[in-house]
Amino acid sequence: MTDEIAVIETTALTLRYDQLLAVDRLDLTVAAGRIFGLLGPNGAGKTTTIKMLTTLLPPSAGSARVAGFDVVREAREVRRRIGYVSQMLSADGGLTAVENLRLSAALYGIPRRERAARIDAALDFIGLAEAARQLVKTYSGGMIRRLELAQALLHDPAVLFLDEPTIGLDPLARRAVWERLQALKGRGATTILITTHDMEEADVLCDEVALMHRGVLAARGTPAELKRQVGPEATLDDVFAHYAGGSIDEGGTYRDVRRTRTTARRLA
Repeated sequence: MTDEIAVIETTALTLRYDQLLAVDRLDLTVAAGRIFGLLGPNGAGKTTTIKMLTTLLPPSAGSARVAGFDVVREAREVRRRIGYVSQMLSADGGLTAVENLRLSAALYGIPRRERAARIDAALDFIGLAEAARQLVKTYSGGMIRRLELAQALLHDPAVLFLDEPTIGLDPLARRAVWERLQALKGRGATTILITTHDMEEADVLCDEVALMHRGVLAARGTPAELKRQVGPEATLDDVFAHYAGGSIDEGGTYRDVRRTRTTARRLA
């Protein structure tokens, strides 16, 4: 990465909850313009890492810079330059897509004279222009997820963070989200960091992936490189199992299962 601009940089980034070491001295760099996948079983530290990078959680130790700014000392500057789509529902079902985007535009401080044009452009980009004035509660799960992407992209962020963006979606809706992310990458202005348990998704979308296990970085490389390291016929599922061990089948805690099922149900 010596000739590339790093838009995300962490040095010994650590988060401790009482006796639990959720993220343990994470060193990570992500080059500008990439789609970077953060993989790992439930409890590996992926979401915790994203929360530190998006300034939602202060690290216990270490440091991180996003879009050139320190996530602790310059948190406000970081927030101005990122978009974040979490597993939680961020669109209001009682409003139309346009109304949701107007709220987002106001929250991001987009000048009033620019809002209508930006909203129209976002709706066109995510393929929701024809449904823009329908209540979001009538949308399918895939349409809701695309609207949430539009909300996060309205202010042209330098970095977009996506936490399990296609969880609970059917194959067609999932592909529609993939197409929008690939189109966004094609623009070259936004770096995307994505967490996912879907190894096909990581293989299709990601230029590079890092696999976390028990709070530490277990492996990193392009999907092709990691598959070659495991074996000549290996899939990314095999890579996951190789580095995560038996925990790939453990399914996480009760809280993990409840959160995943809640998210899947609301997107169904």
